[in-house]
Amino acid sequence: MNKPRLLIASGIFHPEPGGPATYLHELLPALLERGWDIRAISYGDSKAAAYPYPLKRIPRRLLPLRLAAYGLAAAPLLRWADLVYVHTLGLPLVGGSAPRVLKIVGDQAWERSVRRGWIAAGEDIDRFQSRRYGAKVEAAKAARSREARAMQGIIVPSEYLRQMVVGWGVPPERIQVIYNALSPASKPPDVSRAEARARFGLGDEPVFLTAARLMPWKGVDHILTALRETPEAILIVAGDGPDRERLVALAETYGLKQRVRFTGRLDRETLALLMRAADYTVLYSGYEGLSHTLLESLQAGTPVIASDKGGNPEVVRHGVNGLLAPYPDPGALAQVLREALAPGRQAALAANSQVGMERFRFEHMVEATDAALRRFLR
Repeated sequence: MNKPRLLIASGIFHPEPGGPATYLHELLPALLERGWDIRAISYGDSKAAAYPYPLKRIPRRLLPLRLAAYGLAAAPLLRWADLVYVHTLGLPLVGGSAPRVLKIVGDQAWERSVRRGWIAAGEDIDRFQSRRYGAKVEAAKAARSREARAMQGIIVPSEYLRQMVVGWGVPPERIQVIYNALSPASKPPDVSRAEARARFGLGDEPVFLTAARLMPWKGVDHILTALRETPEAILIVAGDGPDRERLVALAETYGLKQRVRFTGRLDRETLALLMRAADYTVLYSGYEGLSHTLLESLQAGTPVIASDKGGNPEVVRHGVNGLLAPYPDPGALAQVLREALAPGRQAALAANSQVGMERFRFEHMVEATDAALRRFLR
């Protein structure tokens, strides 16, 4: 029996940073083991080592040239495929008759509108779904909804995103929730919290860690605001991004320069060790589909403090493995930070860090994704 032929069409791929790139790099070898014949196409300029499947990278040149090159390279692959698994909206995928399944991890229209300054940087993603905007924003919203509705199937990593995509006009029966999973290579550091703290030169002071790409909607500015009301604690900001300069200046303006450390982007092993060292990982973002940061922190045995937005409540059980704070409300966040530092609170939450983590096993994600894709084979 011939192997089913699966084309992966993406706009980003390993070793570039980002959830879709990491997801595909970890998932595809597992699908190969389950009998799929895989080929992939993506934008990218990396000269990374070969993969166990053919990968075509399209250089990121000027937009018209990039689209033309991608479309020409994709055309024979679309004719070859029995199924196309799409990971980026707006790709020039013209031709072929194979069914298409789309993985949606966010609202590309909202992200594009924020990046290009069409809407305010702090515009709420949930309000964005129903509010009317200018012509450019409405065109972006219509395009993403139209493309999603044209797909034979949709995979999302949270119930929150399923509800959002239903709002785009996609029939609910076409959408399947498959939770993201921890990498099979991801292991919690085999050191105590005290040992981890010693490696980073941390003392006895409470340590909050936030790890994110520094974008406006990640809410790091709100964490800095709340930190002013917890003078006994320090904050470590792990990550880089276009908002870093503003956040460094804000920390200085608030008089927090001695209590806030900006580390830049860290490799996976260092970040895992830093999570082990911290008292809490804080993710106060205005949007998350399903956060790997929360999963990685809980795997390391460190409880989390998160906004009550997006998919966060599907990971964080308030008062069990972490705490949820209303968003956007720096005052409420400051109150939660103070609650988190109450005697015995961190130890009690840390003891429950593994509660519910069985939902995010890698083997389960692979099994569910394999089954979901095979449903569309003709």
